[in-house]
Amino acid sequence: MPRKNAANLTIQFSLEEKMILEKYCEKMQRTKSDVIREMVRSLKKYLNGS
Repeated sequence: MPRKNAANLTIQFSLEEKMILEKYCEKMQRTKSDVIREMVRSLKKYLNGS
């Protein structure tokens, strides 16, 4: 189901990076979108001067 106020993003990874992400997601039972979304949210602390 699409999120309200959502945007699509296309990212190019090396094959190695893609495999790392896929293995991590499989191990953690999470989607690639969820993992990337969490990583982006973690950047917020750098914007707030922490």
